[in-house]
Amino acid sequence: MENPYNTSSVLVWHHLRIPPERAAVTFLFASLSYTVILFCNLLLILTIVLSKNLRQPMHLFLLNMPVNDLLGSSAFFLQLLKELLSDSGRLWYPACVTQAFFIHIYAAGTIFILTAMAYDRYVAICLPLKYGAVMTHGHVMRIIAAIWLACLLLIGVLFWLLLRLPRCRSAVHNIYCDHPTLLALVCADTTLNQVYGLLLVAVTQLLANGIILYTYLRILLACFRSGRSDTKAKALQTCATHLFVFLLLECLGLFTIISYRVRQLPDSFRSFMGSSTLIFPPSLNPIVYGIRTKEIRDNIVHFFRSKMIKSCVRNLRSSSS
Repeated sequence: MENPYNTSSVLVWHHLRIPPERAAVTFLFASLSYTVILFCNLLLILTIVLSKNLRQPMHLFLLNMPVNDLLGSSAFFLQLLKELLSDSGRLWYPACVTQAFFIHIYAAGTIFILTAMAYDRYVAICLPLKYGAVMTHGHVMRIIAAIWLACLLLIGVLFWLLLRLPRCRSAVHNIYCDHPTLLALVCADTTLNQVYGLLLVAVTQLLANGIILYTYLRILLACFRSGRSDTKAKALQTCATHLFVFLLLECLGLFTIISYRVRQLPDSFRSFMGSSTLIFPPSLNPIVYGIRTKEIRDNIVHFFRSKMIKSCVRNLRSSSS
């Protein structure tokens, strides 16, 4: 009797069929975007790691943001660039699962990191006298460890539930792999998977939105009660920066989730919304958190100035000799 299930490790990538005249432009745009994301996020990581004056809890939380952004953008762009070069229209199933796993780790990690940063700002602004006692190095490390462990556990269960089900389809109708895309390949009862996925989104969103809403409201109240104008300005700038990044991610993520529920939407729109979540936040976060943060901006400027001075000194010595 013929096996009704598809056990092949090769998937067909239908949606990534780009006309030859557009392939070079698409590859150039994707390469440039990934290069910018790599440069900006690596620069932010190196600045925080190599600068001895950037050891505050805020900077330790911030260090996880570019690491997480590189995780998500690399999972997206490396597979995309590989396909644009080969133009095979084929995708290895384990590579698809790996890409989807790290993209979901990126999505969960971003929400948890932003929530931890909001908590840090709340303690710093609303409880300044207790900040040193509360936000100790050990406490910060435990929060960071909890963030990554929660991401691995929650997303690990999501994909364990997926991989236990048999596949009978091989067509991928998305520009990248994610959990809904892989779930569409399954020919079995996926009720448990869908319930867990929706429950995971609902709980994390309620938890993150609740904490962030509470902390920012308390911060705003503390700002308006403060008589110091510089304290108000700095706190409001911090709130505005965090809220901008959080709302951008929330809007893109919400549209992506809705696009999977509305079948009438074209695949191109669904792919655009999903890829925007993996392109815009990793591109904007280093600018928003790096350039707009005075301590980090000063360290970046000092780094490039010292490199330029050393280069000029070497050139003068070589020319004089």
